[in-house]
Amino acid sequence: MQYLYYKIYKPYGMLSQFTPEGDHDTLGSLFEFQKDVYPVGRLDHDSEGLLLLTNDKTINTRLLNPDKKHIRIYWVQVEGLPGDAALNQMRKGVTINLKGTLHQTQAAGVRGMSAPRIPERIPPVNHTKHPETSWLELELTEGKNRQIRKMTAKVGHPTLRLIRYGIERLNIDKMMPGDIVEVPKSEFYQGLHLKP
Repeated sequence: MQYLYYKIYKPYGMLSQFTPEGDHDTLGSLFEFQKDVYPVGRLDHDSEGLLLLTNDKTINTRLLNPDKKHIRIYWVQVEGLPGDAALNQMRKGVTINLKGTLHQTQAAGVRGMSAPRIPERIPPVNHTKHPETSWLELELTEGKNRQIRKMTAKVGHPTLRLIRYGIERLNIDKMMPGDIVEVPKSEFYQGLHLKP
């Protein structure tokens, strides 16, 4: 069997699936992938950035198993200018609500960053409604439902734009929304720090 490995830059508003749902675009609108190729994990429709696809079913288990920690890097545009207290709260972990259950987030890497050189989102963030914004880079090893949005809201700085830049060493550097890159197996495994 020939295993295929892709990284894509999922655009804002697109579902991380092939099955149509509502009026959202799906991954099938980007490219006609082989029928056994599926996304590893997901990004919410209102999040952008790196999504991995493959027909190598072992990747799902190895990457999404909570016991096997993999660093995920996010670029987050938030409302306002978070101070040290807010950043330290997120670094140490905050309590968020997951479908009625309280969850203490794990320690995270959080730092301020300059606005990345990326295309404007379509539709763009409403700068009239949110005149003061800033960018953060977050490094997480867990991926609870809408976790980053809940974390930034908890410390008083709601997320306006959320981009997954990378997973371990695989990233969207030099990619544009909608881009697809086929990755050789060795590079894919090495980039994720997995043994073949």
